[in-house]
Amino acid sequence: MDQFSFLNAANTAYFAELYDQYLQFPDSVEPSWRAFFQGFDFGKGSSVVEHEETSTQNNTILEPANGTVVNIPDNVLKEFQVVQLIDGYRVRGHLFTRTNPVRERRKYEPTLEVENFGLSQADLDTEFSAGEILGIGTTSLKNIIQHLKNIYCESIGVEYMYIRKPEEIQWIQNHLNVNENHPKFSNEKKKQILKKLNEAVSFEGFLHTKYVGQKRFSLEGGESFIPALDALIEAAAEKGVKEFVMGMAHRGRLSTLTNIFGKSAKDIFSEFDGKDYEQEVFDGDVKYHLGWTSCRTTDSGKEINLNIAPNPSHLETVGPVVEGIARAKQDGHYLGSPKNVLPIVVHGDAAIAGQGVVYETVQMSQLEGYRTEGTIHIVINNQIGFTTNYLDARSSTYCTDVAKVTLSPVLHVNADDAEAVVHAMLFALDFRMEFGRDVFIDLLGYRKYGHNEGDEPRFTQPKLYKAIAKHDNPRDIYAEKLIKEGVIDKDFVAKLEKEYKDNLEESLESSRKEETTEITPIMQDEWEGFTYGTESDMMEPVDTKVDLEELTLVAEKITNLPEDKKFLRKITRLIGARNKMYFESNKLDWGMAELLAYGTLLKEGHNVRMTGQDVERGTFSHRHAVLKVEESEEEVVLHNQIAEEQGHFYIYNSLLSEYGVVGFDYGYAMANPKTLTIWEAQFGDFSNGAQIMLDQYISAAEDKWKLQNGLVMFLPHGYEGQGAEHSSARMERYLQLCAKDNMYVADVTTPANLFHLIRRQVKLGFRKPLIVFTPKSLLRHPKVVSTKEELAEGSFQTVLDDVTAEVKNIKTLVFCTGKFYYDLLERKEKEERNDVALVRVEQLFPIPTSRISEIINKYTNVDDLVWAQEEPRNMGAYGHFLLHLDEAKNFRVCSRRFYGAPAAGSSVRFKRRHERVIDSVFDKTIND
Repeated sequence: MDQFSFLNAANTAYFAELYDQYLQFPDSVEPSWRAFFQGFDFGKGSSVVEHEETSTQNNTILEPANGTVVNIPDNVLKEFQVVQLIDGYRVRGHLFTRTNPVRERRKYEPTLEVENFGLSQADLDTEFSAGEILGIGTTSLKNIIQHLKNIYCESIGVEYMYIRKPEEIQWIQNHLNVNENHPKFSNEKKKQILKKLNEAVSFEGFLHTKYVGQKRFSLEGGESFIPALDALIEAAAEKGVKEFVMGMAHRGRLSTLTNIFGKSAKDIFSEFDGKDYEQEVFDGDVKYHLGWTSCRTTDSGKEINLNIAPNPSHLETVGPVVEGIARAKQDGHYLGSPKNVLPIVVHGDAAIAGQGVVYETVQMSQLEGYRTEGTIHIVINNQIGFTTNYLDARSSTYCTDVAKVTLSPVLHVNADDAEAVVHAMLFALDFRMEFGRDVFIDLLGYRKYGHNEGDEPRFTQPKLYKAIAKHDNPRDIYAEKLIKEGVIDKDFVAKLEKEYKDNLEESLESSRKEETTEITPIMQDEWEGFTYGTESDMMEPVDTKVDLEELTLVAEKITNLPEDKKFLRKITRLIGARNKMYFESNKLDWGMAELLAYGTLLKEGHNVRMTGQDVERGTFSHRHAVLKVEESEEEVVLHNQIAEEQGHFYIYNSLLSEYGVVGFDYGYAMANPKTLTIWEAQFGDFSNGAQIMLDQYISAAEDKWKLQNGLVMFLPHGYEGQGAEHSSARMERYLQLCAKDNMYVADVTTPANLFHLIRRQVKLGFRKPLIVFTPKSLLRHPKVVSTKEELAEGSFQTVLDDVTAEVKNIKTLVFCTGKFYYDLLERKEKEERNDVALVRVEQLFPIPTSRISEIINKYTNVDDLVWAQEEPRNMGAYGHFLLHLDEAKNFRVCSRRFYGAPAAGSSVRFKRRHERVIDSVFDKTIND
């Protein structure tokens, strides 16, 4: 008996709905039905399925469970085929849209013609129950197709069927079915869209006539971005968003600043006129790199804080910075409601497809340490990058295909259809607020001029720019539409344009009366109470002492495990050993001093955030700040159990990224100066993966953008025979970036000095990035210990003199830094060289020149002044000292020779070279 004989009588709408469910989520369908549908899908392409001579339909299938033939009635078969057609539009409809305003779309096969789904033109007037799954009821195939075309194949193409969560798929489909994915805006809303379009068009036109040939990276061709962003802010405020953090590169930035963020056009004109800055010691940056913060009151009276982060020319660099700013604001002000902070990242089409940091940032989006509850990504798609056509710019179909990494929906929108662009933006907002996930909008427009306004694009794209020259701007296209609808009359746009341009003329006239311009830093509210630190300020001593009783309280809390939880025996021993080193031996190692520094700051109410690869345990297993319960893997963070009123210790193992993670934590520190923010490299040299962040932000942001930042970078460094990649943190690169007062660089050698260095970073009245070259072997070196009293009562020492030296006996005075000191000390003690003094320079920038001079002058009998380093001559700190320290020209330099690689891969060769450098320190006749 045919177990599916009831197909002849049952409700076809039910089968259509079940088959639709199977196509989208096979595992959600009851197993016997899943087997049936698998057989049906198999049968469509199988040559073993037999057909009756009189039938034109493939209406028999092999039931996979037992191989029997199942006959499907023609009406049910066609219902299934209509469901397949619906699925085809959902999956591939975006390939057949009208989303490109100036180019013919590429052709894709197979098309969505009915014949490709086993249907024919004769079926168009037949009614199908499959319409029920679209919410339009039983209706003709013609109506079903028109409904699908309206949703999927007009000005908005939607990609979402790869998403694996049924609730998200269903939400999107329900959203799309409303008004067939077309907006229904009121006349007032339409006028507002036109108003913002006019501002975008008129602003660019005004600049084009007033500042002929000057770079401005105009938005022309993508002006609908402005009304869409305006609508987003208004709608976001209604949904409870309080803060808006945005990052974008050059294209359209000036228009965004003035027409969305409220930056005075007068200030922008001053920047175009190239005036000097009011600030004496300030380099500034080009106008389309600058950041801005403002507070906007929406039409309904709600206030929303707007921030646009400064950015360099290095495209997409600002993306992770924006995410870090957003997370800092969420942690600092909206712990219970993180969706109140909305990050927006605006990309270029060539950049989002070509820059690896985009992938790194996207991969952060759902990670515990980096989640920001969903970002709206907007691509201003010029279809061209500099002079490179899109066909040469990527291998993927779309520039936004990186979105599929996190199964984020993508909307491709025709930038000429202003209402569709606004509609897509509001969809993105709704999705983000509902699911806390990323969503991408691909705004397909064009670029009216070349990469900048001085370029001639017809050199490389003559056909494209012939089409662009004839193309109306989005404002005029939309105005014509509204005139036809009777929403406005023909004089409406002219009046809007005159009023707006008159205001710009007034601003221009006002601007030209002023001789200088002022750059305003972003997020001034977060930085209230902080000053800018000069070089002399950086050299002032800072009180980092701690009451010994308070230190002891912290030590008790972080060296005692909860008794009701079972930990690995090694963890129990390790925490017990820490307890003994504090309460019995009073010999605190590196890890203990570090953890005590965090603990005391937390006790004082500061938050601490630390991220990096393996930071919870520590690459060298020295930290163990996060402990795992043996059976359940429950995480225990003792630092969060110090006191009732304390700061929070956020510590997260990062994804395997440097560029993106450093950018994120830099942004975090930018928005939360009262939090100690630390990034630790697994090995110091790995930080070169974040070189763009170092060059563009960490070393230069205060000079370019008046932007302070207290990010700390821990970079393990030290020559111990581990090869070229695990020896040097390339300190010479950081030192080369040092200038005047832009950052601190340190290579400390005692736990106490690390303790005070960490605390100093928070106790300063200003913020500077801090680069710390941290040890590896010294983490457990028997001589690298400090007492609790040195922690409680001491202070940071920029230079450590040789306290064992008798001044009158010293003939050779050696300056060195870091772990190499202990190698030299071992030789000195072994040879009992009482004529040699070893002095450690703990702070490499700003160089403590007066202290170094004082020490040199102290040793009056010295006839051999040495700089010793384990790095090759062209690396390490020697070149830095030559630039900044007058006495350095008198140094006898003991180092490896000039090399291209930091160290030898052979441990035998390494040891031979290392020993030779040490030999040369103690025997000046050795000339390496």
